Amino acid sequence: MKKIAAVARALTIAVVSLLWLAGCRKDAAPRQLPLIFAHNQKSVLNPYSYGSHAFKEKIGEISGGTISVECMNGTLAEDEDELVKKMQMGAASIVVVSPGFMASLGIPEVDMLSLPYLFESADHWKKNVDGQFGKELSEIVRERSGNHFRILGYWSASVRNYYGKKAVRAPEDLAGLRIRTQPSTPQMQFWKECGAEPSVIPWSEMEKSLEKELIDAAENDYTNILLNGHHKMKNGTFISETNHDFTTRFLLMDGALYDSLSAQQKAWIDEAAQYATELERERAFEMESISKWQVTEDGATITERNEVDIGKFTAIAVPIQDDFAERTGTERLLRMVRGTK
Repeated sequence: MKKIAAVARALTIAVVSLLWLAGCRKDAAPRQLPLIFAHNQKSVLNPYSYGSHAFKEKIGEISGGTISVECMNGTLAEDEDELVKKMQMGAASIVVVSPGFMASLGIPEVDMLSLPYLFESADHWKKNVDGQFGKELSEIVRERSGNHFRILGYWSASVRNYYGKKAVRAPEDLAGLRIRTQPSTPQMQFWKECGAEPSVIPWSEMEKSLEKELIDAAENDYTNILLNGHHKMKNGTFISETNHDFTTRFLLMDGALYDSLSAQQKAWIDEAAQYATELERERAFEMESISKWQVTEDGATITERNEVDIGKFTAIAVPIQDDFAERTGTERLLRMVRGTK
């Protein structure tokens, strides 16, 4: 399968390059460079959809229409692992995915972004991913993946909270609850040490799992809870503002495809990516407050942040952060994050 994917990827890059070179002939009309931008969210109201269309509009404008983008809003794949495979096979050019999948590919450092309570606030998160920490992590990904993955930007879905069949104010309230978590070792370790029973369920199966009460709880941001109607289900109606994870999502492009482009094309892609990243983040945090209001109107029960014992949760998370840094050799990166004010 890997060999087939590699061949497909190489052929796609070759075809894209030939199309562009043909368009560069003096006697040829300018040809378009077609790109496919994919993520796993179907709602057009989702920040990822907003950001992908911002990228499409911006790059069309600055490239004079020579670069076209087709946005695939949850239609190419709903599971992020599948999206990555699609990109590796050349069926997608740019994808939005969580960092966790890279750990299984031999890049454990990226799981640092999944560490609970690593970031203190949205501002703290932005300063780190836009600063030296983000630059070094991008380079680690590029080098360790053999240039398969190039990070064009760090996107967000705001901050993640617990939601389930009962309210949670402290770790002891989670005892015995079956909770769906992200596919990240630190995340699963955290919820287990809180007393819950963590499990990884594909995003495409979440609705069925809640409806059939196969899980008691999950964790996500207000916007995804709202847009997928999870707060209207019996095992999703209680939301507690644990604020345990300021979400990071990679805006990824195939590194070899990027390198095959002209300097001008790269500059256009970088500019459009930066523009879309800023707008996507703004949208994500704007939607957070709107979505919170709507789920409350719909009847969800909210346990506010000041009612949650964040100190107890953080006390569980910090040793997990320290252990992770020691195991992955990322102590310096952890100190960098903690030292950012």
